[in-house]
Amino acid sequence: MSLVQQRRITRQIRIGSVKVGSDAPITVQSMTNTQTQNVTATVNQILSLEKAGCEIIRVAVPDMEAALAIERIKKQIRIPLIADIHFDFRLALASAKAGADALRINPGNIGEKKKIQAVVDCAKKHQIPIRIGVNAGSLEKKIEQRLGRTAKAMVESALTNIKILEDLNFFNIKVSLKASDVARTVKAYRMLAAKTDVPFHVGVTEAGGLFAGITKSAIGIGMLLSEGLGDTLRVSLTRDPVEEIRTGYEILRALEIRSHGPELISCPTCGRCKMNLFKIAEQTEKALLERSTRIKVAIMGCAVNGPGEAKEADIGIACGDGKGILFKKGKVIRKIDQDELVDQLLDEIDKMTKNSKG
Repeated sequence: MSLVQQRRITRQIRIGSVKVGSDAPITVQSMTNTQTQNVTATVNQILSLEKAGCEIIRVAVPDMEAALAIERIKKQIRIPLIADIHFDFRLALASAKAGADALRINPGNIGEKKKIQAVVDCAKKHQIPIRIGVNAGSLEKKIEQRLGRTAKAMVESALTNIKILEDLNFFNIKVSLKASDVARTVKAYRMLAAKTDVPFHVGVTEAGGLFAGITKSAIGIGMLLSEGLGDTLRVSLTRDPVEEIRTGYEILRALEIRSHGPELISCPTCGRCKMNLFKIAEQTEKALLERSTRIKVAIMGCAVNGPGEAKEADIGIACGDGKGILFKKGKVIRKIDQDELVDQLLDEIDKMTKNSKG
């Protein structure tokens, strides 16, 4: 039985080489937290995110120096880059000219119509899409005064901004409707889904640190994706953005929508465990981030029950007292000293990868 309803049918856009919407895969993206003007730091962070599987990256553009830095950043990265703009239409123009693959703006806060027209004309010239980013915390004053910071207000803001662009004969659009709580976020996307075919960027904004952020994002994004709503996603965490990518893919994996790299399963430990399984699991998890093979890896705390409980895993280790065992599909392969468990597990995974490619 599938956990996911039929995907919502949308128009399709392209951000650089990445398709978004319709039948394109749901993509995972993030945003840098470096100063965009610091090209070296920004590029290094983007390269780390690329290694983790990030497919689209967004950078803040608070001033002209940041906009101009995009040209140098683009030359050193592989994934498409979105320029995040607020208020100043000139920054949008400069970012597009510098090579941004898309713009994130709120047309309603760009100002008078001729400024919006200039942004649209520039986006058309460079053949790049615009994301309308609606946040519950920064709605247009007139809408907020009438409807409050509600899901209905978020939807009205989105429709108003979509109309602004479409009245200018611009349809290369995606939209996000984000609040800091799950309820308003999910309600807003549900309401808007029936009113437009614009693809959705989904996420819960300002979700918090690691635990609150992952929980809110998993529930909110998971609910939307399970209902067929969402074409690209960002998990917002007050952490290293690499954690956002990891979480995004785990949400997609749990819903059986997409898988990325090895899947790690591990037991919660009990009184039978004689090793520091938390440390072993953490070491393995970090190492697996750099591997792309789609296999299931098990880290179990008990050599007696481990292989049996994790027999569906392609490969795994089970810990004993000073020693552990390596197993494949529930079959014990060999015993290993505690200090070599993780290294030998990773070596076997690399061998399996090499054999599958050969």
